[in-house]
Amino acid sequence: MTDAELRAAAARGEATPLSAMGWVRLALRALALIALIVVFVPLHYLYRVLSYGSPFPMLFLRYAARVCGARVEVIGTYLKRDVFFVANHLSWIDILALAGASGTAFVAKAELAEAPVVGWLASLNRTVFVKREHRMGVAEQINALKEALADNWSVTVFPEGTTTDGQSLLPFKTSMLSVLEPPPPGVLVQPVILDYGPVAEWIGWIGNESGVNNAKRVLARKGTFKVRLHYLEPFSPEDFRGRKAIGQESRRRIEEALLAILGKPLRPFEYAVAPVRYEPKNEDRTAG
Repeated sequence: MTDAELRAAAARGEATPLSAMGWVRLALRALALIALIVVFVPLHYLYRVLSYGSPFPMLFLRYAARVCGARVEVIGTYLKRDVFFVANHLSWIDILALAGASGTAFVAKAELAEAPVVGWLASLNRTVFVKREHRMGVAEQINALKEALADNWSVTVFPEGTTTDGQSLLPFKTSMLSVLEPPPPGVLVQPVILDYGPVAEWIGWIGNESGVNNAKRVLARKGTFKVRLHYLEPFSPEDFRGRKAIGQESRRRIEEALLAILGKPLRPFEYAVAPVRYEPKNEDRTAG
């Protein structure tokens, strides 16, 4: 089968067959990732005993991206502190690339915190977990954001709510921007474009593909690939009325720049699949 046929089969939920060398590459990269966890996680906890911030999650994610084959290139200048990054979303590699480059934390739904391993790793990098329907409360969300900004100096959100193929841009779900209502003093919004170039559709996690199969395909891939992080001009959220206006301005800037990068019109996203949701706690299910 061709790569395009394998990609289409994966999007239908079919397991991707690997060659013998593919399995070898997968095993070696998985072992390298485990080694990074063994080295950096204890260093992170030890550092936290002595100081509030820690450089080790950033270093772990940077090297993890390289182990997975990503060669990250930063285009433009990212703000180093007091910034809320808004980005398009293709893959779990996005998190490794963005956090490895800038040390950013992420805003995620509270259900992610309950996911085994994933939730724990996300918490290491100061992820702000926001409960659905604002149950957490605006004041507490702002406090969590301030703590993340104090620790990581920046926070990233993927307002599309799911991953795409790099050739599309979905409507932004602005509920994840609720931490900017009202915006903390001095915090700016900076749109970011993740550009995987010709490998975008192979890397992208779309359709009915399982997370395990996507990770298997990416880790078994031969060679390396470029991930270009285009940091666009920042703007003040205070110039826009509410999260919807902030989301619209962010999307307008990302769409305009993405059109220039691709050199062709964006196409409709083929796979209308809801984002993965994690089972909430019993008290969340029963809450009115």
